Amino acid sequence: MTENNDEIKKFVYIVQASKETTVCKIGITGNLERRLEEYNSMTGKSADNYYEYLFTCEVEGAIQVENDIKKEFADLRENSKKEMYFYNQSLFEKYVEFIKSHKLFKKEITVKTTKPEKVVKVVKKEGKTLKDRNKTRKDLMQDARKTKNDEFYTRYEDVEKEISMYPKSIWKDKCVLCNCDDAVADEEKRNENNTSAFALFFLNNFEKLGLKKLICIHYGGGLDLFGSGGKAYVFTKDGVEELFKKEKGFTGSFDDPLSIKILNEEADIVCTNPPFSRCIDYWDIVINSKKKFLIISNFTNCINTAYIKYFAKKQVWAGYNRVDWYYNQKKQLVDASGHWYTNLKVTNRPKWKNIKFMKIDEIQEKNKKFDDSGILVVYNNYIPTNYKYPFAVSAYPILSGILEKGYKIVQLKRYTPYFNGKENFAKVLIQKED
Repeated sequence: MTENNDEIKKFVYIVQASKETTVCKIGITGNLERRLEEYNSMTGKSADNYYEYLFTCEVEGAIQVENDIKKEFADLRENSKKEMYFYNQSLFEKYVEFIKSHKLFKKEITVKTTKPEKVVKVVKKEGKTLKDRNKTRKDLMQDARKTKNDEFYTRYEDVEKEISMYPKSIWKDKCVLCNCDDAVADEEKRNENNTSAFALFFLNNFEKLGLKKLICIHYGGGLDLFGSGGKAYVFTKDGVEELFKKEKGFTGSFDDPLSIKILNEEADIVCTNPPFSRCIDYWDIVINSKKKFLIISNFTNCINTAYIKYFAKKQVWAGYNRVDWYYNQKKQLVDASGHWYTNLKVTNRPKWKNIKFMKIDEIQEKNKKFDDSGILVVYNNYIPTNYKYPFAVSAYPILSGILEKGYKIVQLKRYTPYFNGKENFAKVLIQKED
C-alpha cells in the first residue's frame, strides 16, 4: 500500500483485523478513510476478516513518530521490515501511551468507519446488526476483553521458566499445594495432555526439588480439559505413595471448606494459576493464610484497587516473568496478559535494568506530564530521583521492581489522570521513601 508522493502523512493509526487478534498494525497515512479501504480490499483476504481502527491520532511529523515507535518497540514487531506488532490489551495501552506522550503528538481523533457489507450479513444471522445494537467492531473487541473467561491453562514451559529462577532449597522438605483445577492422570500415563502443567512439573521434579509432599486439587465444575472426569478430587503424593481421594459434596473450588483446611493445615507453598475472574477472593484467602505462594494473575493487578493494598504492605510483589500465552479449552494458544506474583524472595531481578532513574529535569518532556490535578505522570519506566512528591506510574515500573528500590505506594486505590478533562490510562501513585 502506497501514498501519493505529494500527500502529507500526518496521521498515526493502530488497526486490527477481526480474525487476527494477537497482532495489530501500526502505521502512518495522510488519509485514514482511504487507508482503511485499502486494508479491506487486499487481494486474497477473507471477506469476513475485516479491519477496524483501534486508535487514530494526528501528529506534527508522522515519519519521525513512526521511526520512534519502531525503535521503542523493536522487540514487539513480528517482522523487522513490516508494520505488524504483537497485540494484547496491555501492549495496546503501552503503544497508545507512547504515542500520546510523544512530543509530536497533537490530538486523538475519531474516524467513522463501516465494515464490509458481506460481514454485516453474517452478523444479521445472530439477530441484531451492529448498527441495531449501536456498536462498532472496536466496541465488540473491548466487550470481549471484559468478558470473564476462566478457561486459561498454563503451559509447562512457563511454569518451568519461573520456578527455575528460585533456589531449589526453598522447596526442600516442603508441601506444595496446587489448589486450582490441577488434573493428574495415573502415573504410567502422565503427559501434558492429561495432567496440568503445575502438577506435571512438580511430579517430574519431586525428588530433584526435595519435596516432602504434593497436593493437587481438581475442580469439579466447568470443562474437563484433561479428561479427569467431572468430579472433584484431591491428589496427594507423599514420598512414593500416591492417593486420589473424592469426598462427598466436595466441589474442588479453592474456597471449599476442605480446600481451605488443606491450605491452612498442610501447605507450605501454594503454586497455581487461579481463575482470573475470582482472583480477588483467591488473593484474600491465600495472602491471609500467611503461606508462601507463587501464582499467576492479571498483568494489571498491581494498579487495580482490589490488589494495591497487598503491594503497598509488601505482602506480595512481582515474580520474574510475564505470562502472555495460555491454552484455551480447545487446547489452542490464546493470549491473555498475565504475570507471576509471589511472596518468595526475589534477588537480582533482571527487570531492574528496565527502570530509567533520572533527575526530573533530565527526563524528556514526552516522558513526563502534569495532569489536571497537578500530579506528575511519568511514562516508559522513567523514575525521577529528585522529586519528593507523589507521582503516577503504570504497571511496568511496579512489575520491574521499583518498590524494592526505595519507593513506596502512597494511595491504596488506582489513580486515574485527566488531561484537559479527558481520562487517561489508570496508574498508581508512588513516592520516594524518606
